[in-house]
Amino acid sequence: MLLNPNQRTKLDDTDDKLFYDAPRFVTHVDQGFIQQLTELYRERLQSNTRIFDMMSSWVSHLPDEMTFAHVEGHGLNAEELAKNSRLDHYFVQNLNQNPKLPLEDQSFDAVLNTVSVQYLQYPEGVFTEIHRILKPGGIAIFSFSNRMFYQKAIAAWRDGSEASRVELVKGYFKAVPGFTQPEVIVRQSQTPSILQMFGMPGGDPFYAVIAQREG
Repeated sequence: MLLNPNQRTKLDDTDDKLFYDAPRFVTHVDQGFIQQLTELYRERLQSNTRIFDMMSSWVSHLPDEMTFAHVEGHGLNAEELAKNSRLDHYFVQNLNQNPKLPLEDQSFDAVLNTVSVQYLQYPEGVFTEIHRILKPGGIAIFSFSNRMFYQKAIAAWRDGSEASRVELVKGYFKAVPGFTQPEVIVRQSQTPSILQMFGMPGGDPFYAVIAQREG
């Protein structure tokens, strides 16, 4: 197994649905991160394709000018998902209790996950499912920064450095046969913060780990 039992633990081990029961109509990263993510989607996604936005919320950060054949959403809060105008359909499911996705084999061209990978306790099962639903050549894009709900992130993420978290996500892809070698994108924030005015680092760093289903 990729993670040992201790690495999967959370400080708050209550049902995740309780934690996400109240909608949060906020963005969990700064505008610089969002701009870089939207530009990455613009570069890597194709119009008129089928997208699965996994662990989504009320916004998907997809480029406004791009249209897709279908965007399927998933998350833990139905109110947030209902407000997301880019989703054609959505479902609520706790992947830490059931990683099996109610989606057909090889039915999506892209799987997206934004600032949520740190909450997966059984990533091996989830990434196996991602491989299953992707079409041959389909792409998976996992983006994250250094922010998190600390009490809900797994120990392997909480206790790691930013560099080790990148390696962790690469390892998730590598643990499933049939993905290409993961590609890593690391960029500094494009949004100056008040801290930078005083010579201190500020803004959210941007990380993305990308792989494709072989074939």
